[in-house]
Amino acid sequence: MIKRYLERHILEDLTDKMVFISGPRQVGKTTLAKEIGESFFNEKYEYLNWDNRSDKKTILSGAYPADRKLFIFDEIHKYRNWKNYLKGEHDKYKDKFHILVTGSARLDIYRKGGDSLLGRYRSYRLHPLSVGELAARGSGKHIPFAELNFLKDDAGLEKTLKRLLDFGGFPEVFVKQDERQLRRWHNERIDRLIKEDIRDVENIRDISAMDVLAGILPEKAGSLFSLNSLREDLNVTHKTIASWVDIFEKFYYHFRIYPFRSTLIKSLRKEPKLYLWDWSEVKDEGARFENLVASHLLKFCHFLFDVEGYKAQLWFLRDKEQREADFLVSVDGKPWFAVEAKVSSKETSASLAYFSKKMKIPFSYQVVRQGGVDFIKDRIRFISASKFLTALV
Repeated sequence: MIKRYLERHILEDLTDKMVFISGPRQVGKTTLAKEIGESFFNEKYEYLNWDNRSDKKTILSGAYPADRKLFIFDEIHKYRNWKNYLKGEHDKYKDKFHILVTGSARLDIYRKGGDSLLGRYRSYRLHPLSVGELAARGSGKHIPFAELNFLKDDAGLEKTLKRLLDFGGFPEVFVKQDERQLRRWHNERIDRLIKEDIRDVENIRDISAMDVLAGILPEKAGSLFSLNSLREDLNVTHKTIASWVDIFEKFYYHFRIYPFRSTLIKSLRKEPKLYLWDWSEVKDEGARFENLVASHLLKFCHFLFDVEGYKAQLWFLRDKEQREADFLVSVDGKPWFAVEAKVSSKETSASLAYFSKKMKIPFSYQVVRQGGVDFIKDRIRFISASKFLTALV
């Protein structure tokens, strides 16, 4: 069993608060929660799933087994009164047992609008497996504005990177390494996401159009994302397509990153770039590699925010002259490091060099797919993805 990178941090926070774990369907939230119950609470835990009729009755009755030390509530955000319910149970029993909440939707969105839970919980976003996590570097210390700390020897991680590129970072298909199973898993995951998770919470009239949209979005990965072009493809209003895209993002199907705004460059403030949480759905080799790097960087930023409390964010760089660099990580709105992802290239990215100099970005990396690369040219560090990604989470 793969030990997940958030385990220790969740345990620390459970001592005095509820803990919420959200993330994509099948990313391993339930497995992580049950592993914590079995390993650290001597199996004295109770798993209650709102989608299970018997568990729902137990939740609504408020009658719990007396000997349990941990209660895991799964998908409870589908209960209309879930916030007040958890507030009441936490306040009543915080000296008796601990509460761990998991969900396939963004619990940070669902809690908005009168947050009765304020100060009573910590929130974590669980990401797919990554090079850093599989290299057992998932819980290391990271110091903003210091140079990233890479593994000196990345031997063997080329195979790990290829496996992640081919099968994605979702534990079930990553472990199996079977292309037929991957295709079937893709179909089942999308079907259940739309017809179970989304339909249970959102008022969607045209489910079939949502299914069509899910088939289109992987083609948009890594490119500027226009709602207008999607609106024309699906022949719906701008308001409708914007709502559908927001819903998919809320349920961790995709994420968007936006242009970084700076007075030092003529930044564009328009379209974002879109990436999938499951990059194995992206067919194009270059776009898939860029998506994998984007996902690793987002995981890093979320870790810094959720665990360390740093206001880390992921952006891309683009100006009115159409110069563009793939990624920028900032803390407190200040650039830390920029990244350009290339399947193969020994030539310096002119845009990355321009932005690095103009904005005085402390560190810049040109991350390439092939192994064995690590040199500095034009003040930019060229580095293999298998080595670069060990510095993240």
